[in-house]
Amino acid sequence: MRTGIAAVLVAATATAVLGAGAVAPAAAAAPSAAERQARAWLPRPVGPYAVGTTSLRLTDAGRQDPWQPDRARELMISLWYPATRPVSGNEQPARYMVPRAAEHFGGTGGASVFNYGTEPGRTDWSGVRTHARQDAPALPGAGPRPVVLYSAGLGDPRTWGTGLVEDLASRGYVVVTVDHTYEASEVAFPGGALATSVLPAMVGRPGLDIGALLRKALQTRVDDTRFVLDELGALRTDGRLPAALAGSLDLGRVGMVGHSAGGFTAAQSMHDDPRIKAGVNMDGQLHFPGPDGTGVHLSSVAENGLDRPFLLMGTGSPDSGDYRNQPGWASFWQHTRGWKADVTLTGSRHGSYTDAQSLLPQLARQGAVSAEALRGDVGEVRPDRAVLATRSYVASFLDRWLRGHDDHLLDGPSPRFPEMEYAR
Repeated sequence: MRTGIAAVLVAATATAVLGAGAVAPAAAAAPSAAERQARAWLPRPVGPYAVGTTSLRLTDAGRQDPWQPDRARELMISLWYPATRPVSGNEQPARYMVPRAAEHFGGTGGASVFNYGTEPGRTDWSGVRTHARQDAPALPGAGPRPVVLYSAGLGDPRTWGTGLVEDLASRGYVVVTVDHTYEASEVAFPGGALATSVLPAMVGRPGLDIGALLRKALQTRVDDTRFVLDELGALRTDGRLPAALAGSLDLGRVGMVGHSAGGFTAAQSMHDDPRIKAGVNMDGQLHFPGPDGTGVHLSSVAENGLDRPFLLMGTGSPDSGDYRNQPGWASFWQHTRGWKADVTLTGSRHGSYTDAQSLLPQLARQGAVSAEALRGDVGEVRPDRAVLATRSYVASFLDRWLRGHDDHLLDGPSPRFPEMEYAR
């Protein structure tokens, strides 16, 4: 699961670590009023369509929240989709994070610090903007569009893959991003409530069973995913979505993409739910450690494989690379009957498939991230090439298996992307 909060939890439980994520730096004082916060921008999507976005609160009245058993499970999701027109004139694009979520994300208890080693309070996360129009009418006339679910890494909020998500929407997909409440760094609900992660408080807890904790997190994520799929069916008829969006959801063509624990979630959700037709795992392990954080215990998807198309995307992190280097991936590869491929982005690190790849280098130039943390998060691959490769390979896979359009990028090594190694 390789995100930093997982590494911190394991390091606090045993001498071994589960992954190569960044370890949270010591707490630092908030920036003074005279100290200018760092700013950053997301790369523009490259598809032909303008992008809209809308957010919804979902309540699973029949499920007790596994992290807060005194209440029903509640989630926040966002939908990203082709819109009638781009942001124009005096309009402001949709926010990357609402201010109360942004403040927590960049503070001492937030994922920006725990997972990516940024200096607390040094980044203006609420100032980051997307390229989407908030609650825009969906572009009508093209018929139902394939739906892609997106799941972020352990502790990361649903916003941490916006660069990729916006690009997919600009290419004609409806993308649904999911926050896994009380595991995600923070989830901002309508009305001002902010649900923060329970994970940081577990660091150093005596007797913590790290394997059981991570199994619980994965099962919760799979249950969330299946509930969201159920709700998408209701959203087509109940009037909660912007104009023309409900009619553009093709729930017969559903894919799933995830990073780190989100990639594990994509694979396991496909294993457990046949509604998901194709999936992408961006650098997520497919096994669990034992109680003390050591050992290898395969997941059911690693033991059984899949009978539908799946793409593995590794990085240059020491515990990543192609499927031969990872016990969960190796078992998955052996047992998968459906189409499969495995690529590795050379020179990259665990954060290279997320917004870290485009945002952190900008922040490092302004002193909000150390050079050491930057290398640990995204390696030495050129940011623009990493972003282009990630977008191209994910879109090529989804186009092939959800639209029937094959550009043959995934047939083998490509001269267009010499930094991508193709495993056989």
